[in-house]
Amino acid sequence: MDPALRAAASGMMAQQLRTEVIANNLANVNTTGFKRSRAQFEDLLYQTVQGSAVIGDPENQTAPAIQIGRGTRLAGVQRLHSQGTMETTNRPLDLAIEGEGFFQVQTGGGQTAYTRDGSFQISDQGTLVTSQGYPLQPAIRVPSDASTITISRTGIVTAVRGNQSAEPQEIGRLELARFANPAGMQALGENLYQPTPASGEPTVGFPQEEGMGRVVQGALEGSNVEIVQEMVDMITAMRAYEINSKAIKNSESMLEIANNLVR
Repeated sequence: MDPALRAAASGMMAQQLRTEVIANNLANVNTTGFKRSRAQFEDLLYQTVQGSAVIGDPENQTAPAIQIGRGTRLAGVQRLHSQGTMETTNRPLDLAIEGEGFFQVQTGGGQTAYTRDGSFQISDQGTLVTSQGYPLQPAIRVPSDASTITISRTGIVTAVRGNQSAEPQEIGRLELARFANPAGMQALGENLYQPTPASGEPTVGFPQEEGMGRVVQGALEGSNVEIVQEMVDMITAMRAYEINSKAIKNSESMLEIANNLVR
């Protein structure tokens, strides 16, 4: 196969993968706590046509090696954990993290997962759970006669039981977890992540302590996807795809001319 065909085909495949990442970002533009991703590429091995050569006196000039590239490939998809926009909901059980940290939840398999989605609810057992029913860790149980729930910026959860004039009682405290490299976490879907060797082990602490962010009650963290930037990236990927397809057509035309000469 003509090396130009192979290189241009790898370029088309790269732009297709880049478009898939952009499409997923746009699909989750309204997903609570979603973090956008960015595709990264690297060039392939080079064919060395001629090595470096000394011209005349070695102290005067040395000609560099002549190399021809052979295309590109996907190097990785990096998740960008920048802060999303705060969306006020005024719902007492909606929580947003401003700064570093993740909420800890227990999945159906008993494993601990991590999320930035703070849209919690009260289960039939009175515990705080996610929209999917995963309980918050450590568990916080809300009394059945609680009329008002207040969560401070440092994660202290208090409830007023019965009469509104009663004294608030502390019923628990939120704990957050942060990672040295949150971009290395593995996405599980349902706004959940799990740690990997690339992310490191979690550091657990209270909000506004040990580098943790603060908790904002009555708000949710929106997606950090910027629509304008994604549209610009999509147009760039489309143009690059078209240029690579033209390179394939030109290479085919040149091969056709060479075949006709042989005939």
